[in-house]
Order: sequence, then structure tokens, then C-alpha cells
Amino acid sequence: MQQLKMIPKVDRVLEWPAVRELLAGHPRALSLKAVRAVLDRLRAAALAGPLDPTLFSEAAVGAGVARELSCLSAPSLKRVINGSGIVIHTNLGRSILPEAARAALNSIAFCYSNLEFDLDAGVRGSRYSHVEALICELTGAEAAIVVNNNAAAVLLSLSALAAGREAVVSRGELVEIGGSFRIPDVMRLSGVTLKEVGTTNRTHARDYRDAVSAQTALFLKVHCSNFAVVGFTAEVGASELVALGAAAGVPVLADMGSGNLVDFAGLLPCDEPTVQEFVRAGVDVITFSGDKLLGGPQAGVIVGRKAFVEPMKKHPLLRALRMDKLTLAALEATLGLYRDRRTALSEVPTLSMLTAPYAELAARAKRIAKKLRGRLPQAVSLSFAEGFSQAGGGTLPLLNLPTLLIEVGVAGLSPNDVESRLRGAEVPVIGRISKGAFLLDPRTILDQDLDDLAAALAALGE
Repeated sequence: MQQLKMIPKVDRVLEWPAVRELLAGHPRALSLKAVRAVLDRLRAAALAGPLDPTLFSEAAVGAGVARELSCLSAPSLKRVINGSGIVIHTNLGRSILPEAARAALNSIAFCYSNLEFDLDAGVRGSRYSHVEALICELTGAEAAIVVNNNAAAVLLSLSALAAGREAVVSRGELVEIGGSFRIPDVMRLSGVTLKEVGTTNRTHARDYRDAVSAQTALFLKVHCSNFAVVGFTAEVGASELVALGAAAGVPVLADMGSGNLVDFAGLLPCDEPTVQEFVRAGVDVITFSGDKLLGGPQAGVIVGRKAFVEPMKKHPLLRALRMDKLTLAALEATLGLYRDRRTALSEVPTLSMLTAPYAELAARAKRIAKKLRGRLPQAVSLSFAEGFSQAGGGTLPLLNLPTLLIEVGVAGLSPNDVESRLRGAEVPVIGRISKGAFLLDPRTILDQDLDDLAAALAALGE
């Protein structure tokens, strides 16, 4: 209890020269919060047991206040180095925007724009017009509209096309996406009654035909982008479902999830359908994400027949789900790269990372390690291990991409210690632990990351 009396009063701390200097650079309320936090921790520690008397000194408390202010002032959202090898890492912000989007954001973010102004007619315009023609050009669809994410796109489409009626969907396509959002929940919120057909692993054309009634508003097809059903399976493809719908007078809505605009044949060992294929198959309305395989900002894109898409532009939900100008600018810039397939593959980071060949990655891993070794203490060692990268983001679930991993070893530290220390670095480094080793994947490490990566690794040996 005697040490409690050594804890300085808040007013006294605020008058110390070092703290007064901090006050000059921070709001008083924030400085007061920092001082109280430091003194509260000191009080709790004193109650727990005897402390070194120097901890109560002006220098020690002042330094604690400076650290606390630094933490309180730091932004919560910060840049991290993704060494996990997961290209579309949902927890790390999904797709990295292409450089073209940087220029677009710089030109729009800090000035006024024609977001909803028709410069030719001099009257109010539509924010959706900035990307609709481009989306239709790329996909072959008659009409398009964009909202803030794909769940919103599905919600708007269902609400506009089937509210108060039934949507027929295969049991094997009732998916749950990240954050426990489920297709049945979205359907329920849109006012649509779910009518399940088939079984988890097999659904046939007759199941859809037998389900049609006076209450049927549409057939819903959901691309299983975040899991795969293998073995004894059967599903009704887009073209066949369109034919069934045409015969029954029922439109088809397809949720494609990750939104692929590039044919990966010859580039990836997988069969991922493209939006263009679904449009050519005659699917009436298609929804997909902007920040997954498309490699752009978070967005939900709706394309399809004009008769179905145009009414959505007047739906009351649209205002609640609309995009802001920054997202539109980044999306337009990203989409523009898809006018040339080679340009998209080289300049959209998501595509270039996914399609990087093993030989290129192995050479990159060795270059990175060589550059880092010259800046690391003796306690930190780098070696190599064969491994695999993943697409992530609920896409291409069976895809394992060969890569050469950089194994980080630190004398006296376990792989879990290394992971924790790197995660707490000034620029956090996120890797993965496998088979008792901490690993970094060159597939997702950017050139601009190397200096900060070197600093974080060097600190492990201190």
C-alpha cells in the first residue's frame, strides 16, 4: 500500500515538461486518457506486488504516456505484409488493387467529380452509368448495375425478381460464405420462399421440373466457389437450367460468387466458369463479386437481360446498397484492364499472382532470401521448403499452386514465437506455420514489402 502513495496525481503528470510537450502535439482529451491508462496500470501492478521504485519516476511514467499516446493515435486499419501465400486473403483485405486504380482514386478522391451529373445534357445523371457500358462490353450482357458487395447483389436481385414467391434451388448449392452468411438467410431477408430440390450431392433436371408451381418466381443457381462436392455427384448446368426455365416460363438467376472474367485454360489446373459463359448460356441475371477473381474493390455486380436488370435501378433497396465514388473509380479502372487479356493477366495483381509459374516463384524466393540475409543477425536463418499456395477468398477451393517457401528460423524462438513477434511488428508480417516451421510464400510478398520485411526479421534476433 505504501507504493500506491508513490503514484503521481493526474494533474501533476500533466504539468511535467515531457508530458506538456506531448500535449502540444495531441488533443488534451487524448493525452488525459493516456495518462489515466498508464497510472491505472501502475496502480494495478502495485496492488499485485512490490515494484521497482524507478517505475514511479517522471521519466518512466512520461515514457509510458508517450507509448500510450502513440498507440491511441495509430490508425486501427494498417498495411500488413502477406507472406501466407493466400492470394485473395479475406482477413487481409482480399484482392490488391492494380496500379491503374491508384491513379483513378487519386484523380477522384480529392476533388469534385461527375458522379451523378450528365456533362453532355447538363442534368442529373446516374452513378451506375460510369461502369455499365464497360461491364456489358466485357461480359456480353444487355444491362448491368453495381452495388456494394455480392451478397447485396443477390439480395437486390431476389427482392426485385421473386419477393413474395418461391425460388427453386438445389440442396447442394445452399452455401454458407464467410462470416456465417448463408444463402437461405439472404433469401429469407429478401422475402423469397426457398424451395429446395435434389439432394446434397445429386440434383437432376426432373427435380426442377417437378418443383414448378404457380408460386415459382425463378430458378436460382449458386456456384459453389468456396467448396467442392466430389465423387458420386450430379448437377444441372447453366445451359440446361436455362432450357428448363424457358420451357416453364421461369427466369434463371445465377450467383457466380467470385466473378471470373478470364479463361484460365492452360494457366491453372482447374475448370472455373466465366461470367461470359453464363451470359452466352442465356442466364437471365448473374451476380458476382468485384474483389475476388476480378481483382478489384469490394463490389457486387449484376448483369443480365435488360428486362430484369432495369427495374432494379428503381428498387428501394438500391439506395441502401449503392456504391460510393471511390469504389466506382477503382472498379472502372480495374475493368478497363480486361479489354486486353494479356494486360489483365499482367496488371491485375490477383491474376498475376495466381498464374505465376513455379520457376518464377522459386527464383523470386531465392532473390528475396539473398537480399534479406545481408541484413539479418546471425540468430536469424533462412532456408527453403517446397509447398503450395492457395487462391483463398472462397474461390477455387481445390486449387493447390506449387511454390518455393522461405523457412524462417530464429535461435531460441519457436515457430509460434516467430509468428507472434512478426505479427506484432511495426509493419505486421503474416506467414504460416506448417510441419513445425514458420514459412513465408513469395507469391504474395510484394517488392515494396522487402525493406519492412527485413526490419521485422532483423528485430527477431535482437
